[in-house]
Amino acid sequence: MDSDLPSVLVLDANQRSALAVTRSLGRSGQFRITTADASAQALAGASRYSQAYLQHPDPGQRPREFIAWIKDLTAHQHFDLVMPTTEVTSQLLLFYQEELPELELPFAPYTTVMALSDKIALVELAKNLGIAVPESRMFKNAAELEGVSLRYPFVLKPALSRIYTGEKWVHTHVKVIQDAAGLQAALERSPYLQTTPFMLQSFIPGHGGGIFCLYNNGHPLQFFAHERLREKPPEGGVSVLCRSVPADPELKATAQKLLGAVNWHGVAMVEFRITPEGKAYLMEVNTRFWGSLQLAVDSGVDFPLMLAKAQLGLSVSSTENYRTDQRLRWLLGDLDSLYLYLKRRQPWIKKMMRLISFFSIRFRHQKHEVNRLDDLMPAWLEFKQYIRALVKQC
Repeated sequence: MDSDLPSVLVLDANQRSALAVTRSLGRSGQFRITTADASAQALAGASRYSQAYLQHPDPGQRPREFIAWIKDLTAHQHFDLVMPTTEVTSQLLLFYQEELPELELPFAPYTTVMALSDKIALVELAKNLGIAVPESRMFKNAAELEGVSLRYPFVLKPALSRIYTGEKWVHTHVKVIQDAAGLQAALERSPYLQTTPFMLQSFIPGHGGGIFCLYNNGHPLQFFAHERLREKPPEGGVSVLCRSVPADPELKATAQKLLGAVNWHGVAMVEFRITPEGKAYLMEVNTRFWGSLQLAVDSGVDFPLMLAKAQLGLSVSSTENYRTDQRLRWLLGDLDSLYLYLKRRQPWIKKMMRLISFFSIRFRHQKHEVNRLDDLMPAWLEFKQYIRALVKQC
């Protein structure tokens, strides 16, 4: 490997998105790649494209130790670019960026990232821009709910998905509330609501939609869209089978209005809820790489390579004509989804159809997310991790 090539550190290496980043940059032949995570082994670390793998303190459990590790590492080893792929590591590095002035991160400034990550701030920004959002009521803490008249159902949505206290991260949850008993149960299960802001949003029936975006200092470079075909859990969650689709012009225009208003830089996934009548409501923005990133790469939209080039001041080629109906399957996730579906009370014919669908083989325009013949070790590692987790549950 040419030592003159730019050096990239890919964090959160056990994430499938980090594996997609590592494979993308590695296949390009334009970068030297080091991967890192808190575990002894990780998916991206097992890839043939990772020249070195490093283990570090868990940024979720020991954030200050993780920052100290990064500071020490970058003091002794130069990286032209550091690419986190989770909310925790990206926000943590941005929060402490003054302590890490040499760190090159492909993100907008911390305040801009938080303006979109904070769901309450996002609603206010959207209203100012004339972007449709669900009817929302904001509360500083649970005590403010006392005596308030509520209309069910609604969605209880904390301002932040992850709350950094300075010592640890608190993981929050979005919950659909059907009645007063459900609200009381949610408050009891979520003690962070006693001290942190949240909102109650009207429930929007329909389906989800999203636009995946890449911006370079306020300038839009690329858009992409996909459709989820199967999820884990089956009623809605992580995509286990998805396909590329054309970007909806209305959603794309809304994403451009929003991201342009904050002079966005880097990647973002702008999520919507679309009613049966076709009206789209802005729901949230994820300011990092998404789980099904590999689908975009397989469809001809190489977001990791484009982002790395943009950040390093290199020429970037975008496309509006990516391959549609390209499919991506996360095999072990799909197996979990099948198991959960078969456990549910369903007519036997529906279960049989799901089994047939699972075992149907599509030979054209479908790839496995982790299992790749030219890079087999990540799949082997994932399988071992899967079996290990199964044994622990028994």
